Amino acid sequence: MCAPGEGAGILLTNLPPKGWMSYEALSKKRADLIMMRLTGNFDGSPAVDYTVNCSSGFSIATGADHAPVNHVLPVWDVAAGLYLSTGLLAAERVRSREGRGQEVTLALSDVMLATVGNLGYIGDVQVNGVSREPIGNHLYGAFGRNFASADGREVMVAAISNRQWKALARATGLAERFEMIGPLMDVDLHTEGGRFHARHAIAAVLEPWFAARTVVEIGERFDGSGVLWGVHRDFRQLVEEDRRCSTDNPMFAQVDQPGVGRVLTPRVPLSFMNTPAPLPSVAPTLGDDTDSVLERILGLTREEISRLSDRGIVGQK
Repeated sequence: MCAPGEGAGILLTNLPPKGWMSYEALSKKRADLIMMRLTGNFDGSPAVDYTVNCSSGFSIATGADHAPVNHVLPVWDVAAGLYLSTGLLAAERVRSREGRGQEVTLALSDVMLATVGNLGYIGDVQVNGVSREPIGNHLYGAFGRNFASADGREVMVAAISNRQWKALARATGLAERFEMIGPLMDVDLHTEGGRFHARHAIAAVLEPWFAARTVVEIGERFDGSGVLWGVHRDFRQLVEEDRRCSTDNPMFAQVDQPGVGRVLTPRVPLSFMNTPAPLPSVAPTLGDDTDSVLERILGLTREEISRLSDRGIVGQK
């Protein structure tokens, strides 16, 4: 990590900045060190995704009542990972231009708070004096909801723009019935807000249409029609049914994972015009890269690495 070279001198850690792990201590060995440190809260106190999410407002706004929902997606961990990679790239860009390193810190709770603020929920409370209420599976601010099909599946439909709304009305053949809702409820269904206000009435018209058709039949009506729709799937159904989650998608490949067998594996989802996308790779086991890092980056000899291994300092336990 402290070895010379353009590709070195970068450290990502979630350990406290104490003793030899502090930026001050490590930067003495390499002045242009980039150190990215993840904390739980801005004051350095600990937190994890679920203890952060419970304070975000989303666990209360999810669902149909005020009972909190601990969703299974560790969204703040995922978002923090993206911020960490962006922060490292930004710091490395500064170093490549100006030759100086720096310490960059990111608090998991700040990732949550920035997102809540950027989405307007903090402003909604301060400006409008309101807090978003739980509305079940309805799409907030427009029309969207899940519907049960004849074969026991759940289909999600959304109509945000007027074009999508007209496409839904055309594909279902329910345009005339939809037109009756506006005057009855005194709302304009050509607006997102109008459709949101009338969401229960719209859903009541759509429910029997979906209940009379299988997912395949619904797909025959919706595919290519301009309707925004999708099928709710569990993880098995995703793998077995969704063409996007297969080698038809160039992001995926079958990888021979040692000790496991062939596994459908994604690569980085970015695709660059002039840079070949990296192929999906085998997941390394703990310690696979230790010798390479010690030898290639830190410049240790094979003998030195062997002595460290014999003493139990490096290597797998």
